[in-house]
Amino acid sequence: MSSAAPSSNRRLLVLYTIAVCLYWAAQYVFVPTLSVYVESKAANLASVGVVLSMYGLWQAIVRLPLGIAADWVGRRKPFIIAGFAFAGLGAVVMGMANGIPGLTLGRALTGVAAGSWVLLVVAFSALFPPEDAVRASSILSAINALARMVATSVTGSLNALGGYTLSFYVASVLAVLAIIAMFPVRERRHQNTPPTLRQIGTLIVRRDVLVPSLLGVVAQYAIWASTFSFATNLAKNLGASDVILSVLVSMNIGLVFLGNLAMSLVARRVSSRWMVTLSFVFVVLGLGALAIAKGLPMVFVGQILMGLASGVGYPVMMGLSIRYVDDGQRATAMGLFQAVYAIGMFAGPWLSGILADAMGIQPMFAITAAVCLVLGLGGTGLLAAKD
Repeated sequence: MSSAAPSSNRRLLVLYTIAVCLYWAAQYVFVPTLSVYVESKAANLASVGVVLSMYGLWQAIVRLPLGIAADWVGRRKPFIIAGFAFAGLGAVVMGMANGIPGLTLGRALTGVAAGSWVLLVVAFSALFPPEDAVRASSILSAINALARMVATSVTGSLNALGGYTLSFYVASVLAVLAIIAMFPVRERRHQNTPPTLRQIGTLIVRRDVLVPSLLGVVAQYAIWASTFSFATNLAKNLGASDVILSVLVSMNIGLVFLGNLAMSLVARRVSSRWMVTLSFVFVVLGLGALAIAKGLPMVFVGQILMGLASGVGYPVMMGLSIRYVDDGQRATAMGLFQAVYAIGMFAGPWLSGILADAMGIQPMFAITAAVCLVLGLGGTGLLAAKD
């Protein structure tokens, strides 16, 4: 890392690393048993899907406007701190909720909070040369994954200690600590770039920005239909305890971390296009394993494959979306990428909840695998050959 960034940036790298760790821990410490918790207060799986989908929906709504606003005013730090505050507020609302309306509101607030990831990625990537965009995003994604892995590994223990609600209050404390970690960051105001509709439209239709974003939709749909939604319900139905559910999700994120780490090491030597293709192979195989699972071992296999898929594919697609974009438009481009793929985070729990309620969880996984086979593997052919 030191070879890629000037020594004067080391302090900023450390501060951003601490803030990112605390922020993502706050967003994920309750996730392993969230769908099970929501199901205990819901009448059907479709209602569970609606609550879980709020996280992706509000990311899709806020991320592009947030990127545009940050480029416009030339500041990122205030928006990042506001995002951390929403993470803490959303967790408290879910912890205090007595029914579906409160859970829906709380999950929506955490979705708004996730919008700040746009600016964290851009701010962190700015500490590296432009040609290292994929490497920088891989390093930051590895930090993200490590924080989520640690956070999700303690969910079961927190539930045993204080019930489902304790993890939500722990999340709010972590969000406050993330805000404190951001205060010492001295942001150099970059040149403000008032956007025009023409500029935004031109950016949106750029092949190097749009194709990775659309592939991100497919990948996130699969991940949020399975790993962070109904894979845990399937495991619960097959006899898993809360501790096992916690292990299941943290293990998945551990594989994400390893994939991110591998991408940070090979980003300059391996074709990004081939890495994205490999990630969709893992997605299809992982969903297939969940679709045929008769016991917990095959569920673990599915989660391992889905973790590898996310670890390999996500940082590559994210880096590609801004690799050739000027610094003054990078927040807008990253906002576009994250807003578009957040559609998959919304549609995954929502549509899969409807399908699971109508035909069962495992047939839903089989259909999702077929969709990813066609759209994911087919879509990688649209990536620019130079990638």
